[in-house]
Amino acid sequence: MDDVKILITGGKGQLGLELTKILKNKKCELGVLPKFYEDVKVLSLGSLELDITKLEDVLKILEKEKPYALINCAAYTNVDECEEFKDAAFRVNSLGPRNLAIACENVGVKLVHISTDYVFSGEEYDARLETDQINPKSFYGKTKALGEEYVKSFCSRWFILRTSWLYGEFGNNFVKTIIKLAKETKTLKVVEDQFGTPTNVEDLCFVILNILITKEFGVYHASGQGRCSWFEFACEIVSNFKIDAEILPCKTEEFKRKAKRPKFSELENFMLKTIGKNYFRDWKEALASFARKHKFFKI
Repeated sequence: MDDVKILITGGKGQLGLELTKILKNKKCELGVLPKFYEDVKVLSLGSLELDITKLEDVLKILEKEKPYALINCAAYTNVDECEEFKDAAFRVNSLGPRNLAIACENVGVKLVHISTDYVFSGEEYDARLETDQINPKSFYGKTKALGEEYVKSFCSRWFILRTSWLYGEFGNNFVKTIIKLAKETKTLKVVEDQFGTPTNVEDLCFVILNILITKEFGVYHASGQGRCSWFEFACEIVSNFKIDAEILPCKTEEFKRKAKRPKFSELENFMLKTIGKNYFRDWKEALASFARKHKFFKI
């Protein structure tokens, strides 16, 4: 087991850093990792260390390291910038996954690819199932949808996990933004007519690492349990972090954005429930736990 390795791409982002920390500690808030990981090493690479948009570079690193599995956390996630810098968004979100899929197939490596609720239109009120037809409306969503198709086409052992409203200790996310703005302004407006499910990054990591060691390949929805608006989420954040600030509801039309936001982003973890690996907590429980753990958060 000494030479068994997990390779993480996008290792300097929110999910990549959390996965790296958990793999080194062999545990997270939800519990101890499966015994498989006791002697597993982690190789976490940021974009400066591995440019996934270059197939030759990806082939070289996979042939050299021959990891047990590769977890692709790399993504161009600024949805408004994706509308403007379409070439860059396509290279990272579509071409990158294609290159990883080709390289993983070349050396017989499992591939875990992280996707998004933005592959759906966001117009349907009901929670989306893995069996529902995708229909992205933003360029970000379209590039992520194509990335999924490339993974399916060029690799035979893959997991695609779609997640939503992700937050954690590292990187930029909604929780950090609300904490910062609430402390600075004391009053802020948050949209009340967009709905989805906040996802604690530790929950997502625990699910990834439990499913990774199986042969239960396929598409999975992987988000927190329950549903709320951005406004409700913001209210819970300031409450849990005990910030004296007023959160006011507003409509989407009050914020002019380049990219269309999904109105309904709730994902139903149907496949994870089916195979008995839906370890996600209710979103309020997971947020309260996160707040207790990071009550002295420096933003």
